[in-house]
Amino acid sequence: MTQADTAAANWGERPLRWIPYIMLGLATLISALSSGLLMMTRGEQYAAGVLVVAALALHLWWSRTGPGLPEFDVRGRAYYVVRFALGFALTWLNPFFAIYAALGYFDSARLLPRRLMYAGLLATAVTMAGSQSGGLPIKDGTQWIAFAALYVVNASLTIVFGTIGLREAETAKAKAATITELEHANARLEQAMELNAELNARLLVQAREAGVNDERRRLAAEIHDTLAQGLAGIITQLQAAADSADPATARDHVDRAAALARHSLGEARRSVQNLSPGALEHHTLPEALKNLVTTWSASTGVRAEFTVTGIVEPLHDEVEATVLRIAQETLANADRHAHATRVGVTLSYMDDEVSLDVRDDGRGFDPLTLPRRETARGFGLGGMRARAERLAGTFDVESEPGRGTAISARVPLVRHG
Repeated sequence: MTQADTAAANWGERPLRWIPYIMLGLATLISALSSGLLMMTRGEQYAAGVLVVAALALHLWWSRTGPGLPEFDVRGRAYYVVRFALGFALTWLNPFFAIYAALGYFDSARLLPRRLMYAGLLATAVTMAGSQSGGLPIKDGTQWIAFAALYVVNASLTIVFGTIGLREAETAKAKAATITELEHANARLEQAMELNAELNARLLVQAREAGVNDERRRLAAEIHDTLAQGLAGIITQLQAAADSADPATARDHVDRAAALARHSLGEARRSVQNLSPGALEHHTLPEALKNLVTTWSASTGVRAEFTVTGIVEPLHDEVEATVLRIAQETLANADRHAHATRVGVTLSYMDDEVSLDVRDDGRGFDPLTLPRRETARGFGLGGMRARAERLAGTFDVESEPGRGTAISARVPLVRHG
């Protein structure tokens, strides 16, 4: 249904739809009581009765047909013209029927286009001026003068009030159009939000799949750089012990092989533990990070502090796992390379994102001189950046030689469920 259809339907539902019946009944009652005073002939009385019945039938038809019609529909114009003709004829028979003819002032703006609206108002003013000047037809010059003066007054008033009513109608249409446009905009916004939610779900699924591949690449790199190298070292030491004729030297090579074996075993256990974030199975993300920092500090002897800011909320599993993995890798890098004496870890919950900041006072480095193999193999700083970017996040590194390192990872705050 168009805006005009809605306006027409609303018109039919208003209490004003009873006004034509009330005005016709009131005009008929007063005209019947005054017919003797106006010396109406019996033929005029019969004619008036027929016209009243015709007017009643017209309004009954319009009550069923009018609501729901488009604005300025041809049936609305026909209704206005026929009603005007009936009102003029009844006023010709009895001036008090001008009460009914005044309906022409009420709905001309709704039924007639602007070029015809003023014609309808001026035509209605003729009927009203004729009634007010003593009735139609006009009989003498004095009545003509009175009719002319009254017509000027009626026409002027109708034009003024008609213009005001037209402006009010245009304002109402503009408001209705604005409301309709807002409704359409809200509908489009809801569709966009639904689409965005669907896209977010797809991104999380893709992030999960990418995370699996990332874990495979990371573990492959760790096995190559730790376990494989450790086994190669063990073989070398054992081979040297077997080839040595000196028992003390052979014992020294065996001890080195045992140390390498213990170290490789520790690396293997660490890699297995990192296959999945088991720390999140029974703990919240802040609790898991606090345990991680505490354990790391105890094992390395480096003073470490953990801080949480903002309102803690349960996050999507992929978001929590990503933050925990980045924290694990950051602390591991600090242990291997930074030689720091103090580390600070901060987890911040903000309106639409979660931030993990890790700072140390270690020896620092120049980020522009990082080896390309680190990014290519998918671990270290490159791997952490890839993890954050898979969730549409960011990863920043600030460091200078001798001035420590600050790492900041920001990911969208996607709530659990």
